[in-house]
Amino acid sequence: MLEVQSLECVRDDRLLFSDLSFSVAEAEVLQIEGSNGSGKTSLLRILCGLRQAEAGKILWHGESISSNREDFYANMVYIGHLPCIKGDLTVMENVRSLLDTRSLTLTDAQIEVALTKVGLQTYDDVPGKALSSGQRRRILLAFVELSQAKLWVLDEPLTALDVQGVALMESMIIEHREAGGSVIFTTHHGMKLDCNMSSVQLGKKRTV
Repeated sequence: MLEVQSLECVRDDRLLFSDLSFSVAEAEVLQIEGSNGSGKTSLLRILCGLRQAEAGKILWHGESISSNREDFYANMVYIGHLPCIKGDLTVMENVRSLLDTRSLTLTDAQIEVALTKVGLQTYDDVPGKALSSGQRRRILLAFVELSQAKLWVLDEPLTALDVQGVALMESMIIEHREAGGSVIFTTHHGMKLDCNMSSVQLGKKRTV
């Protein structure tokens, strides 16, 4: 599904990684591992086309993501480690705003099913500013659930989640994999996934 060839990333005159190659097949879960500052978030942003690598290629079904952009972005969803929730919008409005970024129009009933799954079934008309950090994170989980994307790219998806939220995220990843989807994620927390999982280890920084 996704193939990375000889990626190199430099930040603040420091080489975070180079000659990095790996692939992600359908129904595969891949964890990006590494210490703070090793380039995990930078790698995810490069994979999503939000940052330019110094060298290397990213292929989607055998074609460069730059030349296969429409299909790639239609089938990939990215969630950063900071919640992009608008305080003045209700939970329902926030979900719709996120779905608009993917040109998806769903019924209230469809959204409510996802909100129920993530534990926000009674919060659809509550403004984002009245929610806890964990509840704002759950809005993103509902969005991911509704995104119809084959590839999930998740940067620290467990941030601010309680024990039940972590279990929910784990179950969502497993369900997505069982449905043929793929996941690339980073986390500083332990994630218990009842499935085979690959990993990529990023090394130490060094000056260039």
